[in-house]
Amino acid sequence: MGIAEHQVVVGLDVGGTTCNATVLTAGGQFLVDQLVETPSRVREGPQVTLGVLVDALTNVLALTGVPRSAVAAVGLDTPGPASADGQLSTGGATNFGHPDWRGFHFRQALAERLELPVIYLNDANAAALYAHQVHFGALAAERSSVAAIVGTGLGGGVVVDGQVLTGASGQAGELGHVHIPMDGLLAPDQPLPRCNCGFVGDAESVASLTAIGNNLLPYWLSKEPNHPLAQLGSLTDAARQVRGYAERGDALALRIFEQQAMALGRLFTIIANVADPDVYFVGGGVVEAAPHFNQWFLDTVRAHTVLRQEQAQTTQFALVPDRDMAGARGAALAALASVSDG
Repeated sequence: MGIAEHQVVVGLDVGGTTCNATVLTAGGQFLVDQLVETPSRVREGPQVTLGVLVDALTNVLALTGVPRSAVAAVGLDTPGPASADGQLSTGGATNFGHPDWRGFHFRQALAERLELPVIYLNDANAAALYAHQVHFGALAAERSSVAAIVGTGLGGGVVVDGQVLTGASGQAGELGHVHIPMDGLLAPDQPLPRCNCGFVGDAESVASLTAIGNNLLPYWLSKEPNHPLAQLGSLTDAARQVRGYAERGDALALRIFEQQAMALGRLFTIIANVADPDVYFVGGGVVEAAPHFNQWFLDTVRAHTVLRQEQAQTTQFALVPDRDMAGARGAALAALASVSDG
């Protein structure tokens, strides 16, 4: 297929609340240096969201002064689980909350609506690809990395030789559902955490916003019933405020995030013996925070990742750059690679 010098690709990152869009030139320059968001309206079903995405593409092109005729392809990312070709699971994608999403072929439907080629990645894979490309630059095709994206759930991405590992069914990199050891991570009387997927003791059951509301916060508030978060009445609302308390040094909130960092460290310890990557990335809402908190969290993850001496001397730990824009940018990079390779 190829891409001409004057052409661009568009990246569309679809989440449970918003859609973020970006534009990438054939030469690899992003024309958007900020969030360009619109409500995703996913809870109203696929047809409504497809209309949102058409408008999102139109709006970001208008913002950058690029004509629609110059768009060579579109990169799309959504929460998983989904096939490598963009067909959502028969259980629906995380946070989409409408029955019509179950088994919906998102990539194909958007391609038909836009009359453009559409390339699909799940959202964590897209963020992982962007982090990898930014971190390694010209050496990206010679390096490997693993990213844990902590949001409502726990997504992941594995990049080997600059390529996202998708697997036979598109499920590769679902790091959240890897079982991790709980001994020493939980307090002596703390119940085993349960994941929404039905697993008990997987990484997402500790390291996710959902885990805070369902598993971690109820236990720690039972120890401190007079804590301000206990007065809110809604665990969902309280869970969303825990990070802010942690940034301010609140002991209960820091204990929750320490458990999450420990969980990621144990997850990375397992991965070290499978993939042995050059870099471990941490991204998502957990690190959309003040720099001092980000560094403390990353240091805690590193402290609980058990590596062999040879690994410790060569590997790095880093935050996903441009974290709130990483998904759309990674999707755009995948689209550009696809049309560049033909």
